[in-house]
Amino acid sequence: MTLKLAVPNKGRLHEPIVDLLKSSGIGVIDRGARQLFARTNIPELEIIFVRTQDIPSMVSSGAADLGVTGHDLVLESGADVKELLDLDFGKAKMVVAAHESSSIESIEDVEDEVKVASEFPNVTRQYFEEKGIEINLSEVSGATEITPFIGMADLIVDLTSTGITLRTHGLEVVDTLFETSVRLIANPQSLETKGKRIEEIKRALESVIQAKPRKLLIMNVPEEKISKIKEIMPGMSGPTVSKVEGTDMLAVQSVVQAKEVYEVINKVKAIGAQDILVVPIERVVM
Repeated sequence: MTLKLAVPNKGRLHEPIVDLLKSSGIGVIDRGARQLFARTNIPELEIIFVRTQDIPSMVSSGAADLGVTGHDLVLESGADVKELLDLDFGKAKMVVAAHESSSIESIEDVEDEVKVASEFPNVTRQYFEEKGIEINLSEVSGATEITPFIGMADLIVDLTSTGITLRTHGLEVVDTLFETSVRLIANPQSLETKGKRIEEIKRALESVIQAKPRKLLIMNVPEEKISKIKEIMPGMSGPTVSKVEGTDMLAVQSVVQAKEVYEVINKVKAIGAQDILVVPIERVVM
């Protein structure tokens, strides 16, 4: 039973997703520069390369069983899909912003008939309807941030990751609608009929994501210091300890958060740890 996975054919999400598939063991093979389909290392899984914004509707319709796209595009499309996994990249916020010279400093300052520009008309309408504010909406296909300068809009609704583009154009955030990132999504019917295979794909991707913030620390420790070492580096299920033959040393292995490696090394070194190795982890299967 073949599974079809829709992924972006180009753009900022394309390469990270292809890299994730490779790291997870799924891979992409036999794809030419203009091919829309590709095989993978899994015989029952086929990749479809399409526009990122089309993926929610493709998955909802059943043309693809799975897809990788932004949470913002799922909400904008209103597609009937199930979000299975946050892939932990492509993070951004959907915000309402006004020019710094505007009298609008918070959403409470916004009055009816305000002019709003956005590439996301559906989430924009829903947001202002929930706030009870009537708007004049202009749908644009890009360069939303310039619309206040040309008198087209008083407010914009757009994605921002660092906020640099907004600040460069003199815009300030008035409110945040939601946070977004790249998600693995599934067709609800496919989950019922192909659930086991879909869970295997999810697990493979998840194992790479779980490994990213972790490192494996390996070291030799004097036997009498092991209790102090255990207090410092408990690991995922406690450190693994084994005897170093012919010595009074113990070999200790532990998985730690990458951001804690610097501090942990300094602490264990002060206690007497030797021959410390920091090893990358490719995948973690819980």
